[in-house]
Amino acid sequence: MTTPAAPMAYAPKTNTLAIVSLVAGIIGFNLIAVILGHIALSQIKRTGEGGRTLAIVGLVLGYLAIAAIIIFVAISGSLAFTGVANP
Repeated sequence: MTTPAAPMAYAPKTNTLAIVSLVAGIIGFNLIAVILGHIALSQIKRTGEGGRTLAIVGLVLGYLAIAAIIIFVAISGSLAFTGVANP
């Protein structure tokens, strides 16, 4: 006599936009990473899919890169304005 098989647990499907957000953040498409990360988090909350950490990492990478660009432009602009950059 055989015993019935126990139901198998399955991992939730990973949200595709979370994966794309992470990849976009890694390769430097910062604004796309931020937009898709927010959309992915919204979908994950609504549907219960997996990939929350991927979306958050994509958001962090995107926001850090955008902040670095803003800081670089601000410093470059202030150096050019004061004449330090032009000897």
